Amino acid sequence: MLRLIVFLNGLIKDMCKKLIMLVLLLVPVLVAQAAPNKAITQKQVDDLTSTVMKYASSPKLGSSIAMIYDEQEQRPLYSKNANAVVPIASITKLMTAIVVLDADLPLEEKITISVFDFDILKGSHSRMRIGMTLTRGELLNLALMSSENRAAAALARTYPGGTSAAVAMMNAKALELGMTKTHFRDATGLNSGNTSTAQDLVKMLIAAQHYELIHKYSTTASHLVAVPGFPPLRFGNTNPLVKNASWDIGVSKTGYINEAGRCLVMQARIMQRPVIIVLLDSQGKNTRVGDANRIKKWMESASTRGRNTRRG
Repeated sequence: MLRLIVFLNGLIKDMCKKLIMLVLLLVPVLVAQAAPNKAITQKQVDDLTSTVMKYASSPKLGSSIAMIYDEQEQRPLYSKNANAVVPIASITKLMTAIVVLDADLPLEEKITISVFDFDILKGSHSRMRIGMTLTRGELLNLALMSSENRAAAALARTYPGGTSAAVAMMNAKALELGMTKTHFRDATGLNSGNTSTAQDLVKMLIAAQHYELIHKYSTTASHLVAVPGFPPLRFGNTNPLVKNASWDIGVSKTGYINEAGRCLVMQARIMQRPVIIVLLDSQGKNTRVGDANRIKKWMESASTRGRNTRRG
């Protein structure tokens, strides 16, 4: 019986390989024979790469929740617990930025950090001090780039109607984007009641990449804050990959609270292919960045394997 099972497994694998080769051989023939009014679209040709990628072994990721979404084909290439509703920590700040920019508030308006911007929920540290006055644009930069909680709190506090109005608009925007499993309770992400799914966050990343300032600020490597009466402060991006020349990142945001673990979402181009990467509940300080690099290598390897197979 054992020998029979081994024989059948080998037979099935051999048939799968032959089927893939048959598909690869037939595509050029179909392209050549297609009538002008029934020509095979670029999308159908691009599907070939994804077909090959599906047969590559899945990337081994340390994040508990993950999704790799192919924007070109509008479908996931990889999914792991993508429907789980979990805390999202400072990934929240992307939605904070979206509603602030949607409100078309003056970016040059001066906003002063106050005691109302302090984190009384978790007591998190911040280098921003009471009395520091920055422009709304600088606060957006710091909230997206270095995940500054007091910057995000000040943006929500100075939203028309105050923080409660800003959070209500964040929830309304989530529904508008079809993020039906997402809920926000604050603008910083410190509240563990800010929850979503990997699938919903893909929708938020798709929306966020259309805001030029979100692209600019979330991928800025560092920013120097010079406020009269205070020593200069240099803030760095919480995602080290934005400094890596091998990455082409359009939108980036990290997040961390105990309840959420370490999180990372990105919109990037890998092998000239626009993809969205969502990594949630990563254990270990470097796991989320390591997972992102593993995803990149996996896609590059699969794409190369697909090209070599077509040549053969």
